Amino acid sequence: MPIRFFIKQWLMPPGILFLLLLAAWWWRRRRPRLAAACFTLGLGGLWLMSLPLTVEQLARTLETEPALALEGWAGLASRADAIVVLGAGRERGDPAWGGLDQPTYVALERMRYAAQLAKASGLPVLTSGGLHYGTPPSEAQLMADRLETDFDVKVSWKEEASRTTWENAEFSAKVLQPLGIKRVVVVTQAWHMQRSRWSFERAGFEVVPAPVGFLGRDHARPFAGLLPENRAMWQSGQLLNEAAGLVGYRLFY
Repeated sequence: MPIRFFIKQWLMPPGILFLLLLAAWWWRRRRPRLAAACFTLGLGGLWLMSLPLTVEQLARTLETEPALALEGWAGLASRADAIVVLGAGRERGDPAWGGLDQPTYVALERMRYAAQLAKASGLPVLTSGGLHYGTPPSEAQLMADRLETDFDVKVSWKEEASRTTWENAEFSAKVLQPLGIKRVVVVTQAWHMQRSRWSFERAGFEVVPAPVGFLGRDHARPFAGLLPENRAMWQSGQLLNEAAGLVGYRLFY
């Protein structure tokens, strides 16, 4: 796992862009034209990733599933048998919570949405997410604890072995399908929903997409979103990783 993580970080932006800048410095005397091309690509890529406008445009290509209509929440029980919330990482040892791990704010966004859907529809909830590099508790357990404590929603099942979106679907199927549950509401980020729906459908589910956290909307930044912003850099990285995941899943799964 550490080797896979290391390779992935350097093959995906911004890692690959930093490598281009290092290559530009290395070749600056021996191959100046190649160095100039590497410098342009590296610096230009970092600049593009830092723009809110880039985030908005890239997100629009990934966010293909529409949001659930508010008036349709109560009727979800006629379309599905359970709600599945996908994990989104953890914050390690937060001192504000007694040194206990906590779900990330992205996971909390999903949990908040899932809680409202569960209360409106009466559907039971499954949380899905494994260990963080083998360290307990699982993401599924962290989400279940917070859903019950913070949102007053009891989690019926926990899938605690998955490390990828594909495994979210595969292992959730092992929990739910023996119970006769094959119609699920999948809650995840809007930009992650394409890959999630694809994975769950191939695991044998009928999926009702419940995307949240849309990024492909008017960014509302001054100067048309053409000024660098640190948050946009992180968001661009997430979106580019998702785009690569969509291609990779279709090739390897």
